[in-house]
Amino acid sequence: MSTELLDSSNLKQQIREQAHANRNAQENKDELSREIVARCMALPEYQQAKTVLFYLDVRSEVRTRNDLDNALASGKKIVVPYCVDGELELFHLTNPEELAIGMYRILEPKTELRTVDAHRVDVKEIDLIIVPGVAFDREGGRTGHGKGYYDKLLEHARPDTPLVALAFECQLFDKIPMQDHDVFMDKVITEKAAYNGRGRK
Repeated sequence: MSTELLDSSNLKQQIREQAHANRNAQENKDELSREIVARCMALPEYQQAKTVLFYLDVRSEVRTRNDLDNALASGKKIVVPYCVDGELELFHLTNPEELAIGMYRILEPKTELRTVDAHRVDVKEIDLIIVPGVAFDREGGRTGHGKGYYDKLLEHARPDTPLVALAFECQLFDKIPMQDHDVFMDKVITEKAAYNGRGRK
């Protein structure tokens, strides 16, 4: 690994650790999460999308689960991800009761429903992807947990599908070190603003 890449990797790790600390210390997560998700749902890109991929929040992420009922009632096709062997698979959610607490206490689709054809979704069907992350910058730079689950998924998304990240303002940094394969978000939504990112140019 080159010195530049090593420096970038070390800086990313420092940013991740700081972002985790900031997020864990954030007060009023439920209240702020509702504001952030409402701001996302008010976007024209969300309004126009027929099929939306929602992440299911874990630990101290911006909470999406509190708004799943609203999303399902909107008439849109709501899709949620789950992990299999390091890859994200997609599930068409029609009712919150199709979810259960799985490994690592993560909310995910019930195992017995995952093989049902009606619930399986290809990423090319998605009109808008709501993306979680650990830290962001205001240009749409993002870093996750370092496992690359979303990076792999986003490689196969349609080029015209907007990528909208949800974050608390405390997760924003001046600049996230980005490499060639890293994907910029189209928008980063916080409790304070909707920042326009560079997207996938």
